[in-house]
Amino acid sequence: MNTNSNKENLVLVTGGSGFIAVHCILQLLNAGYRVRATLRSPDREQAVKDMLREGGMEGSDRVTFIEADLSSDTRWNDAVSDCTYVLHVASPTPKVNYKHEDEMIIPAREGVLQVLRASRDAGVKRVVLTSAIGAVVYGHPNQTTPFDEHTWTNTANAPAYQKSKTLAERAAWEFIRKEGNGLELAAINPVTVMGPVLGPDYSHSIHLIKNLLTGKMPGCPKINSGFVDVRDVADLHLRAMESPAANGERFIATAGESIWLVAVAKILKENLGAAADKVKAKELPNTLLRIAALKDPMVKSMIPLLGKVMNVTSAKAIRLLGWSPKSAEEAILATAESLIRLHLLDQ
Repeated sequence: MNTNSNKENLVLVTGGSGFIAVHCILQLLNAGYRVRATLRSPDREQAVKDMLREGGMEGSDRVTFIEADLSSDTRWNDAVSDCTYVLHVASPTPKVNYKHEDEMIIPAREGVLQVLRASRDAGVKRVVLTSAIGAVVYGHPNQTTPFDEHTWTNTANAPAYQKSKTLAERAAWEFIRKEGNGLELAAINPVTVMGPVLGPDYSHSIHLIKNLLTGKMPGCPKINSGFVDVRDVADLHLRAMESPAANGERFIATAGESIWLVAVAKILKENLGAAADKVKAKELPNTLLRIAALKDPMVKSMIPLLGKVMNVTSAKAIRLLGWSPKSAEEAILATAESLIRLHLLDQ
């Protein structure tokens, strides 16, 4: 990345206080870009600056903030003004106690369309959309070959959050095809995102490691997932933003083959010594979870995943964009070590 020429380019990062977004901002600044980040509330600005400092970026004058919310159409024209690129990372987080799936679907889909319309009208060159593996792997029978970017989640059988990610990404591609008017789009579909936490505001996936380390999980459900380091997810966003080969493409982000949760617990046990004393590296019987699901909505959301292999491949990102991710073990340990270092386990 040519940091001298990049400084003329302004990049909008939506949802600027989020786990992936802050790592994207760090890497954009390191690559010489100017960054504008959207926040739902200006109260979040100091927290983002603190996380950037924790990530090694002290008081940069190349990052500014603007208030904008996906649930409102105000300020988005201001947010994208003068931007060459947009990383649309913001998305509604999973809700457990929702009354109707539209509570997640409508904000996700309308938010994407809002950002795309504003980007098109402002003459933005390319938008990189943070989608999810939830838009790829759900609602299919088990298969021996890894899922790739050709596959789309079958929304008829998908949980609400995964359905929202699928419908939002599909709406984005449809918009580009029908109304994009030359606006370019690339999508990133990460598996479970791990890696160094920079402050108390981190993604829901990090709670898996926190709950294992604090002993809150009595064992591991028989759930299978890929893992990827947040620094590699941010790196892939930048590659998808810059590379001509990325236009019109989706890219799965995974560090390698999927693993069972009990393997995650064993990685912590084998590497963290006394810090992993409370980790229970044993698999929970499916029947136990089915009983717990009757009372706990979070457990209930896991039931369709029990025993399903969720193996996917990042061969496309590696081949087309030269992406080279760290191992799943490295990502998992970086998560744990940052939670311990920042004293976040007791919060």
